[in-house]
Amino acid sequence: MDRRWVGLDGYEVVGVLRAGRQVLRVRRHGGTVADCTSVAEVARHVDLADLCEVIDFPARRPAKESAKARTSSHHR
Repeated sequence: MDRRWVGLDGYEVVGVLRAGRQVLRVRRHGGTVADCTSVAEVARHVDLADLCEVIDFPARRPAKESAKARTSSHHR
């Protein structure tokens, strides 16, 4: 899982594999709080309404070559 949610007070929820099973890991300030098997379990640790999904956008590639400025043929 590449999805991640962050909340207030340093909470973060990420999907991880634990013993070959997918779980939702609740962390706070980088430390593990709990590994949850359901969203209801996550809700015991953090208010779901406070969570925002973090979306990573792809890095912007540099332009290969800058466009050359030209004059309009109407102004010669």
